[in-house]
Amino acid sequence: MADPRRAGRVDRNDAEDATVNLLMALGYDIMDPALRDTPGRVARAWMEFLDGDGFTSRTFHVERSDEMVVLRGITGWSMCEHHLLPFSYTATVAYVPSDDQVLGVSKLARFVREAGGALQLQERMGVQVADAIEQAVPTAGVAVRLQGVHLCMVMRGVKAAEAEFVTTVLRGVLQAPAARAEFLAAASS
Repeated sequence: MADPRRAGRVDRNDAEDATVNLLMALGYDIMDPALRDTPGRVARAWMEFLDGDGFTSRTFHVERSDEMVVLRGITGWSMCEHHLLPFSYTATVAYVPSDDQVLGVSKLARFVREAGGALQLQERMGVQVADAIEQAVPTAGVAVRLQGVHLCMVMRGVKAAEAEFVTTVLRGVLQAPAARAEFLAAASS
């Protein structure tokens, strides 16, 4: 699930040069010994932040697979595409298999981490996770709930350190009121 908007891999030298230019544009002396290694550190950090490269998913056969499968407490970081600042998230994902195949449980967490490995909007991230689950295994329904704390809101603008942004994607049978309530209860407990 690599970000289709990226033309390719991070070019470390160009990222270092861009950091030098940014520091100079902000009025910093790039010859200052305290900043000497900053361009390399920034380039390596961005390479780590944007590490979403895709992976293969694995399914398993089960005898009965028409009940909701839920994984909650998936935590991580992504980068806001509007301000290039991080946001932390906690995700809960669920799906209802529609045949005798289920995903390996670690794949659910990997789908979330993979979606987070790009410049991102939280709303798009939830949709991408739901899409990935639906592409990996036949489902009757999928749900994704993301709770995020966005440093672009904490550090600048409204400076709302206590604000938590919640987004939910519900598809198929998980849109029905009872299933929705069951998912949201699982995601909130």
